[in-house]
Amino acid sequence: MNFIRYLCMNFSVTMNSNIIKILFLAIITVILPVEALAASPGAAAVSAPHVVILGDSNTSIGGDMCDNPKGWNKWFAEQFDSKSCRSYARSGATWTHTKSTRRNPEQNTGRLADDNVVFNQIVRLIEAYNSGKQPAPDLVLIAAGTNDAWFDTKRPGLLSRTASDALNIVTTDSVSRHDPASLTSLAEAVVYDCMMLCEAFPETRIIILTPMQSTQISADKLERVAGVLEDCSAALGIAVIRQDKELPIRSEDERVKRHYTYDGTHTSVAGAKENGTILAQRIRELLATQ
Repeated sequence: MNFIRYLCMNFSVTMNSNIIKILFLAIITVILPVEALAASPGAAAVSAPHVVILGDSNTSIGGDMCDNPKGWNKWFAEQFDSKSCRSYARSGATWTHTKSTRRNPEQNTGRLADDNVVFNQIVRLIEAYNSGKQPAPDLVLIAAGTNDAWFDTKRPGLLSRTASDALNIVTTDSVSRHDPASLTSLAEAVVYDCMMLCEAFPETRIIILTPMQSTQISADKLERVAGVLEDCSAALGIAVIRQDKELPIRSEDERVKRHYTYDGTHTSVAGAKENGTILAQRIRELLATQ
């Protein structure tokens, strides 16, 4: 029940006066800050959250402690007001599982592999929290999907399910019972991973970042992957940022001359700084309005 309604209802019962109730409402509205009246439960109401970032190489190059200038997360961490900012990202990671994917939080190949998936980053995060090495995250950012689109032939089940299909397969009462190897579509992995995060950290706010543009990925492949991420986010009530549309990296420009990337896919210092600055502002806006 809304805090103000609760106070007013109890106050009106004891005083039985509409005039006094109106006066009380006016006084309490002035005393309490506007933010308190509008605040919603969870991470959105946290002014300086503990932030965790999951993803692939464009995040991992920023370092686990978000301190390498080649990664957007270093510049994000500098400009976003947080209590802590830690990355569990791994180079080569995908959302999508294979039929051989298993729980393997220690794997760090730096390239595509059956167990190099966002799921195992979440396992590492939960283990770190349980051992007291990581505060409970208020905000989790997941910036993945580049390798799903780039190496789609290595993930044959990638587009085999829709967001609607995934929600019928993975439910809140079944998430802990699923074998990750049985969830081989992008949609299933996204739903599974997000539900797993919510089960472990009920107060956590999740924001999904779609892949950036890359000279290695065609526009239609990128759109298909980003579309699934958008659909899953909408179905789960999770915010999404379309990096391919909102960030300055343009694959056609990078083919002509490298500027924001050093190889057409991975950010240069200039690209990382620009991306981190934009994302810090966008995420502040999302937390303030939702």
